[in-house]
Amino acid sequence: MQTSLPASRPLSALLSTKHVIVVGGGPAGLMAADTLSQQGVRVDVYDAMATVGRKFLLAGKGGMNLTHSEDFAAFLSRYGNRAGDLAAILTSFDATAVRAWAKSLGIETFVGSSGRVFPVDMKAAPLLRVWLHQLREQGVQFQMKHRWIGWSDDASHLVFATPDGSHEARADAVILALGGGSWARLGSDGKWVELLQQRGVEVAPLQPANCGFDLEWSPFFKEKFAGSPVLTVAARVAGSLDGMRKGQFVITEGGVEGSLIYALSSALREQINTAGYATLELDLMPDTSLEKLQKLLSAGRGSRSFSSYLKTTLKLDALKVALLYEILSKEQMQSSAELSLWIKKLPIRLLAPRPIDEAISSAGGVTFEALTPEGMLKACHNVFCAGEMLDWEAPTGGYLLTACLASGKATANQLLQQWIASTAAAS
Repeated sequence: MQTSLPASRPLSALLSTKHVIVVGGGPAGLMAADTLSQQGVRVDVYDAMATVGRKFLLAGKGGMNLTHSEDFAAFLSRYGNRAGDLAAILTSFDATAVRAWAKSLGIETFVGSSGRVFPVDMKAAPLLRVWLHQLREQGVQFQMKHRWIGWSDDASHLVFATPDGSHEARADAVILALGGGSWARLGSDGKWVELLQQRGVEVAPLQPANCGFDLEWSPFFKEKFAGSPVLTVAARVAGSLDGMRKGQFVITEGGVEGSLIYALSSALREQINTAGYATLELDLMPDTSLEKLQKLLSAGRGSRSFSSYLKTTLKLDALKVALLYEILSKEQMQSSAELSLWIKKLPIRLLAPRPIDEAISSAGGVTFEALTPEGMLKACHNVFCAGEMLDWEAPTGGYLLTACLASGKATANQLLQQWIASTAAAS
């Protein structure tokens, strides 16, 4: 929640004596450092990489999607079974707050046709550059190429590996914002999991999220269509009560990937975890009703080849026709009544998610049950966690970044409130 600090000299003097180490220079860590340093707290940000915000910059290369403009109830639902755990955090720093924050840095935003929110210039680098300048002006110190490797023997100091050897540091409080397990080359390698488990922290296994999936295409299909987009379809996970979701995806040599697949990846992954495979149901003609489709097919193909018949009568492109041939038997293809049903619900069996390091984000992490109501690790006094290293996930579309920013701010505010409460109690 947002913290409103009383304008009292004793409190300001207290906060100016406090020192916080933030481990991780991604959005959550930087927002925590920003929130604390604005109140006069001395903050050191430690990061294993040579520069901060590397994943943030790479995610913004195709257009920096900051947040989403849909109403809050729909927005919150994107976080699935962790929506309840994130509700207070996201309420205090929602999409409107994200846009206001960007504007405070001089970055104007706009809402795209899909409801996604972008900087006007679509770039991440200008925002990060201004933000880092502000942080330095607020006194934040950056300790780069410092990889956190645990605690000292007496657990009083954090230990970092650096190019110059081991380095120890301690502070009044520590905020870990170490990211998930995807994109290891940018710093999010998940190596912190074992360090926290050794201290008795409950960590749900890290799994790929917003990822592609494997299946076995035929050699012909793979050679002809790998890299091709499947346009204007709808999909859902078989057995789901959710309606069909429209979108696009891409055929890969070993499976499928793309925005529509990412949106369903959580449910697909969990179905694979349970059953050993998942079934993706495709509607190849989402803008045509079953009744109209049956009527079109009832006319017969005459002397035309079957492929030509499907292309001319139904306006199916070559890839969609090839998908039908790839999945269905000859008998299923020849029956017009049966074929119409398959076109509206084509089952594609997925065998496994792609490796976590290829995923856009990860699921799993420090469970909310391992935290106190104030966000501190129950097993580690004065150690807090924020961002993607917590056990939640979300689809692309601005939801990931918003939750990371909101989590970093909430964690910092919770720490500030602890100090405020202790000051009030002492007086």
